[in-house]
Amino acid sequence: MTKEEKLNITKDKLLKSTMQLMREREDPLSVTTRQIAARAEVKPSMINYCFGTRDKLLHKVFEKEYESFLIDKGVKEILESGQPPKEILKQLHFVVAKCLLENFNFTQVITNFVLFKRDLTEPSFSSQYVKAHYNGKKTDEQCRLIAYELSSMMQLIIFRKEEIKKGFGIDLDDDGQLKSVIDLRVELLLGGK
Repeated sequence: MTKEEKLNITKDKLLKSTMQLMREREDPLSVTTRQIAARAEVKPSMINYCFGTRDKLLHKVFEKEYESFLIDKGVKEILESGQPPKEILKQLHFVVAKCLLENFNFTQVITNFVLFKRDLTEPSFSSQYVKAHYNGKKTDEQCRLIAYELSSMMQLIIFRKEEIKKGFGIDLDDDGQLKSVIDLRVELLLGGK
């Protein structure tokens, strides 16, 4: 077995063990590096070696879970619909928001990572649609910043859904109200070319 194959097996064990531990807890952030390593039967240092940090591992676990959710919710159809990029962004952000709401115990993990620790030099999934919307009228950096603002603000709004409900009377668990908030955010940031 090659070194790369062994590394991939270790990564898979870490991902599976982390997901199991996160599902067992009310607070997924309480999962420690030592607990993950013990469950995966590897040294704790392998988390940093394979993923960089525990937070990156937690985020990767959510991404894997999130991918299957997106497939189930028809993202492929949205992307292939031929709609304008702004409409695709609205629909994609709605699906992502639903995922965050339905997996709310993971939202704190994801929000913390996206707001404070995500590598901002890497373009986000939605930045390509922001760029397509502006069609060369904004720089790549501007489009990436707009995409980051769209996704980070949406995650923060979802994270604070109870306060949003109390302060603004908006129930994000209601699909119609959630869609209205997302549409408003996208229009505010992409309304003018």
